[in-house]
Amino acid sequence: MHIAIAGNIGSGKTTLAGLLAKHFGWEAHYEDVDDNPYLNDFYEDMQRWSFNLQIYFLNSRFNQILELRKKGKTVIQDRTIYEDAYIFAPNLHSMGLMSTRDFENYFTLFNLMSSLIQPPDLLLYLRASVPTLVNQIQKRGRKYENAIRLDYLKRLNERYEAWIEAYNLGKLLIVEADDYNFPDNTEDLGKIIDQINAELHGLF
Repeated sequence: MHIAIAGNIGSGKTTLAGLLAKHFGWEAHYEDVDDNPYLNDFYEDMQRWSFNLQIYFLNSRFNQILELRKKGKTVIQDRTIYEDAYIFAPNLHSMGLMSTRDFENYFTLFNLMSSLIQPPDLLLYLRASVPTLVNQIQKRGRKYENAIRLDYLKRLNERYEAWIEAYNLGKLLIVEADDYNFPDNTEDLGKIIDQINAELHGLF
């Protein structure tokens, strides 16, 4: 089974993926942030590196999904291939940070790749307000994220909402991240675990 967590930068995907993997005994697969050769350059000069970064993510996530399905285990994935295509790449394009030619090239490749993979059995969407995102980004203190602007996070949130509203690829569970403190509150985590069980096994 394939469970995936979607959400904006700083919404708590990685933290929740780790906690759920531990609870359910699932295998966690995280975003390839530390080994990404484009991220630092991208945040320094978004226009120059946006296409390269998005192609890197697309390739990385496509390979990850193929690996996940091969293993035959239940896995939980931090961020999906769909978020790059429906949120991050179109946002860069609309901000003038990716040319139309590059965006169309990227999207053609995504359409091909997405036709070859299965969507997650359950998608968890962490909905978080911009203040929550900023607070969590500051807490983790990644140097390259210091340059992220509030309007950038706001635009991404708007795109996330539009994507989730139209999402029809499988089961969907929306988590109001502003209302939960997963790392420090076991009761909050318990509520999400109950909801996941209900979605996966129809217990309630």
